Amino acid sequence: MEGGRIADVVPIADREDLPWLAPGLVDLQVNGFAGIDFNALPPETRSIGSAVRMLLRQGVTTFLPTVITNSDEAIEQLLASIASACAEDELVRACVAGIHLEGPFLSPADGSRGAHDRKHIRAPDWESFRRWQRAADGRILILTMSPEWENSARFISRCVSEGVIVSIGHTAATPGQIREAAAAGASMSTHLGNGAQLQLPRHPNYIWEQLAADELTACVIPDGFHLPDSVLKVFLRAKAGRIAFVSDAVSLSGLAPGAYRTPVGGDVVLTPEGRLHLASDPQLLAGSAQMLIDGIAGVVGRGLCTLAEAWELGSAAPAAAAGLTGVGRIEPGSAADLVRFRRLPDPRISDGGEARLTIEEVYKAGKLVFRREDELDQKTMAPSGSS
Repeated sequence: MEGGRIADVVPIADREDLPWLAPGLVDLQVNGFAGIDFNALPPETRSIGSAVRMLLRQGVTTFLPTVITNSDEAIEQLLASIASACAEDELVRACVAGIHLEGPFLSPADGSRGAHDRKHIRAPDWESFRRWQRAADGRILILTMSPEWENSARFISRCVSEGVIVSIGHTAATPGQIREAAAAGASMSTHLGNGAQLQLPRHPNYIWEQLAADELTACVIPDGFHLPDSVLKVFLRAKAGRIAFVSDAVSLSGLAPGAYRTPVGGDVVLTPEGRLHLASDPQLLAGSAQMLIDGIAGVVGRGLCTLAEAWELGSAAPAAAAGLTGVGRIEPGSAADLVRFRRLPDPRISDGGEARLTIEEVYKAGKLVFRREDELDQKTMAPSGSS
């Protein structure tokens, strides 16, 4: 590694007992982590730096903090806070590749809108979006919207012309509207298969239409709860080469099971198994409480992907979908964002299959930012009664 980048990759003959080395994970949808909520008001700029440092311990070296549906003023405040954190903190600036704005131009239909507050959902408005982009200091990289609104195609083309990636999500759009959106420049699907009504026509419907659209990269949540394994398996086949993993992690990720109240989703329940749902309707999920590395370990453990395939879906694939160059790959010239880890037997799996991935070191731009041994040493040396 030289100057924060990979200078060379040299093969070695003896690989026995060596740990795995992989590119840093690239997560395009992170709502929060470990009690820090990117949608909490009033926004705390310093907390974003804390979240970045904790996410690095999870192997996430590049990510998009996600701001979801809220009032115009709240969205502006939250975006400005993230922009301020990037301006003030070099590490935040290096890790935050942009902002994902999920809403408020979504479907108002129950099921499709998921946990988004219906009172703030509305039709696309260019002046509002431009105001938010100014507040974000131009950092809005992905906009999730539903193309079911009138004049959506024109709005999408304007966003794309200014370098914003439009992703279809939380939609009740007709197949024709999906095709029009793709023709106008929409290039992604946000957590495909979720943010949808519980019952749909068998065909046509907006999930099949997005699967069939070669222009759209399908982002999916591999946590084992958002999509049944059979559905994820079909998605992986149908969208081979145009599919990527995202966590959709919320602030409750990394916290103990229980009942919680969140700023946007309201009352939610985190089960011991790690499933997060609305307290008012257990059938409706409220984001994910698992990190990207957990999803990768899960799909590998359940035989849906090889480790190399799954990791690429959490690194190179999302980087490509978001147009991020120089990250997500181990090759000369790429950023030296690296994760060193081992595969260990997971005690939760009865047959002892290797599914648990234990991170040992994380590098950002060639600098060591986390070492598991150091963390264990700190815990060992902690005074009695402390955690």
